[in-house]
Amino acid sequence: MNEKPKILVTGASGFIGSFLCEEGLRQGYEVWAGMRQSSSRRWLQNEWLQFQTLDMEHPDVLRSQLADFQQKHGRWDVVVHAAGATKCLHPADFDRHNYDCTVHLVEALQALDMVPSLFVYVSSLSVLGAIREDYTDLSSDDVAQPNTAYGRSKLRSEQWLQRLDKAAFPYVIFRPTGVYGPRERDYYLQAKSIRQHIDFAVGFKPQLITFVYVQDLVDAIYLAIEKAVKGQETAIVGNIYHVSDGQTYDSRQFSDLLQRCMGVGTVVHLKAPLWFLRTVCAVSDWWSTHVSKRVTTLNNDKYRILSQRNWKCDITPARRDLGYVPHWPLERGVEATVAWYRKEGWL
Repeated sequence: MNEKPKILVTGASGFIGSFLCEEGLRQGYEVWAGMRQSSSRRWLQNEWLQFQTLDMEHPDVLRSQLADFQQKHGRWDVVVHAAGATKCLHPADFDRHNYDCTVHLVEALQALDMVPSLFVYVSSLSVLGAIREDYTDLSSDDVAQPNTAYGRSKLRSEQWLQRLDKAAFPYVIFRPTGVYGPRERDYYLQAKSIRQHIDFAVGFKPQLITFVYVQDLVDAIYLAIEKAVKGQETAIVGNIYHVSDGQTYDSRQFSDLLQRCMGVGTVVHLKAPLWFLRTVCAVSDWWSTHVSKRVTTLNNDKYRILSQRNWKCDITPARRDLGYVPHWPLERGVEATVAWYRKEGWL
């Protein structure tokens, strides 16, 4: 490879994508932030970062954009595909953003002879669905049964990649569990609620939750990139890696840590039955789709995610193949996240 390998990060303006860009620059790579023309550059202020406009919804436009890059710079050594949608107004939109755009990107790279040494697909643990409610570990060998539109769209992308000749198009798939940290907004909503002295939980059956601090996920991905840079990618090509901090938590530990780190006194912990959550999410989903026409946090997909009782996952393959070692246990990660919220005026 070149002395300074080139990396493309799609979805660079997003939470995970922006951290991927920062880490690549820190490690001395030539990093290109791939994004829509209209995407914010708020978290992408490093002067060494380069930008590439990508219109992955329109394959002809995308191919033209990549051809222009190829003429000027050649090809990327590694492509990290972190772009995608986690919330959509209509279920079909998940396929459009998560599946169609993946296919368009890969096909354009193939057509232009720009296939990278490694294509990293950032998927999600949600592709598995509620298949192990007996509290045993979710494995990358399990047969996925996604129960959300989001999970189905990510699985469809995974399966499409798996039908490719991995020798001709080398890829690896990462399935992170719940990713939290600075810039992330869903867990931030829980922090805001606790600041107002209220914490909501749902369901009376025990729930086991897993987390991964964003930097741990980024580190795992760059361990795979390092193998590609060193010409060792064949050892991991085609593999699927679950990523968490290696621990399992009950439903109260995250909220208790937020409460302590924010210095909040008394918090009223409300626990609602699943039928109540299902009703609230269904009404919110209907209102969002038919009235407000705006994406809402509480929807039918969110109900299925919150009602799942077991998110334990086996990260042994990532430890074994990549040398992945989590460095951010939940307490450290929550402390850093709350400190960032305060610094940025979010709290």
